[in-house]
Amino acid sequence: MGKYSLDTFRVEDASVYLRDHVDAIVAVDGKANAIKPLSKEGIFRDFIRDNWSYTDMIEKLWYHFQNSAEAIVDDYRVFLATSGKFQGKYSRRVNIMIDGNLHVIQILVYPVEEDFYLYLMEELDKSAFREEDMTNKKVDTIQKIYLFSMYIDIVKDTTSSISVTELSGDVMNQQLKYSEWRMMIVNMIGKEYQAQFLEETDPETLKKKYAPGRTSSFDCMMMNLEGEYIWVKLILSRAETSNADDYRFVFMVQNIHEEFAELRRTLKEYEQRASMDSLTSIFNHGRIETEMCNAIVERGKNGRPLSIMMLDIDFFKQINDVFGHAVGDSTLVQFTRKLSDCISDRNAVLGRWGGEEFAVVCYDTDGKAAEELAETIRKAIEENEFERIGNITCSIGVTEVKEDDSFNKAFERSDSALYQAKTDGRNRVVVF
Repeated sequence: MGKYSLDTFRVEDASVYLRDHVDAIVAVDGKANAIKPLSKEGIFRDFIRDNWSYTDMIEKLWYHFQNSAEAIVDDYRVFLATSGKFQGKYSRRVNIMIDGNLHVIQILVYPVEEDFYLYLMEELDKSAFREEDMTNKKVDTIQKIYLFSMYIDIVKDTTSSISVTELSGDVMNQQLKYSEWRMMIVNMIGKEYQAQFLEETDPETLKKKYAPGRTSSFDCMMMNLEGEYIWVKLILSRAETSNADDYRFVFMVQNIHEEFAELRRTLKEYEQRASMDSLTSIFNHGRIETEMCNAIVERGKNGRPLSIMMLDIDFFKQINDVFGHAVGDSTLVQFTRKLSDCISDRNAVLGRWGGEEFAVVCYDTDGKAAEELAETIRKAIEENEFERIGNITCSIGVTEVKEDDSFNKAFERSDSALYQAKTDGRNRVVVF
């Protein structure tokens, strides 16, 4: 027969049993931010420190990454103070890592009076949760997609059902007003998106913008718990209720960093394709013209020297006529490589203007330096041995961009200088 019976079991017996069998009992004074361990057994003897503050204990219990002792970045610890406030009894299961070993513990919190709590903690048998662990692993991918979620009541200015999947699969305790949360979380948003975040999450905006059942989202950079800024999608959805004056929302943060990075890579690839000459793999006409226009505008603002040169392969038509277009294309590729070598150590960009004509934008280069560079290019082309055709020459027109120049003015001077170089006998540099 057992030691206890319903007829004889008293409240005092229950108290003695809990004292002797619960692994840890901790009294907490929230106002003083202090704790007093009343009893510690098993893993809690070393885990709970007598000199801890209350926020120390909260941090060690659930402000770390799941199944890890690794702490989150300091910026998110601003929420520690509001995590330790309870309006009613609270129960939560958490995983903690001690000396490399994972332990599952159950926490019960009893508010004794305002800001004074009694914590009861018990280590659980991990083997009893193997099936649950398998389920958690199956949904791990889903959890990584949605980093954060919560329920918002605009009218009552409250938040509830807060879930941070990187910390725990359970709903977290947070006694936090929506207005407070909004002004705290904005500091985790990338600076260039903070104004948009505040506008999109403003209570009056939410009331005007969202009909019941409507969902909207916007993308931005946001700091994760490791302190890195990643691309996320912020999703807001107004709940459908029978009361038109209800303004309750679901807020979620979706991790789209990998997808966004892949999209940016794809867009960059297409941008490169659209900007590059397919034969020579340098800027095409449209891209080098844009480079010229932007450079001339910046020259007017910053006053730094800028020069433009136009180049043309002499007698290129004869190459196509005598050797064929395949050799002509090969010559254009070889010419581009030699030209690229000549400007590789300069702050300059190269583009194919069309046919056998090329353009170079020379940053931080005045007219004198541009003329010297053009002469270096002319000699290098003249001395180079081209496959199948031997030696060729080129003509170059150079101009330094003036403070009040427009694109048309600067281009016309460089183009006229090139025309003059060809008129004067080719294989020469002319500066206008």
